[in-house]
Amino acid sequence: MTGELFLEDAYLREFEARVVKLDGREIVLDRTVFYPGGGGQPSDRGTLGVGPVHARVVDVRREGSRILHVLDIAIPDTVRDLRGEIDWERRHAHMRFHTALHVLSGVIWKSFGAKVTGGQMRADRARMDFSFLGEWTADVVAEIERLTNEALAEERPVKVYELPREEALKNPALIRTQINLVPERVKTIRIVEIDGLDTQADGGTHVANTEEVGEIEITGHKSKGRQNKRMEFVLA
Repeated sequence: MTGELFLEDAYLREFEARVVKLDGREIVLDRTVFYPGGGGQPSDRGTLGVGPVHARVVDVRREGSRILHVLDIAIPDTVRDLRGEIDWERRHAHMRFHTALHVLSGVIWKSFGAKVTGGQMRADRARMDFSFLGEWTADVVAEIERLTNEALAEERPVKVYELPREEALKNPALIRTQINLVPERVKTIRIVEIDGLDTQADGGTHVANTEEVGEIEITGHKSKGRQNKRMEFVLA
């Protein structure tokens, strides 16, 4: 099992760890700050090394209870301990976009009663899909952008905590965000709550306060069907 340090502190950039399994360019550590990707958030990049041994982490993925790091070069199988560092600029961009998506989700639900159906982020842009029953016009999109930026500027704390699965399933806000899709084997649900706006089951990384996100700028919007809409945005 790999200890997931990124869940304990999303701002942690460096760490030291013991090698659990090493197979050429693939390595499993006893703990890591590298996020393995999921929920629309890409995996982290960075470096692992010790002494003269130094490799770039080009992919990270979850395999059961372990997190597998894929390197750009093979390292000696005699290595027992490594020091890692994530690409912080990339990670922090993902954190800002991830929190922005949650704020956008909360705004769309509270103001328009629209449920989110999907989302994805990159280091320079993000998109959100949702089911929107009303008239889809440029004025509506502009209003969503305005309301979202107002909410971001209100310096709302972003709280992270855990709830027993049974308790989480009784929360109407979490049911709205399809907590039932979390595998039944998961008995404790990690919750990300943006104070007074949005509460979701989430395993990704976020900033600590909405002010850190900045402002969104909606760069595109289109219909993906009669009710399904897509919105793309960048951060100013």
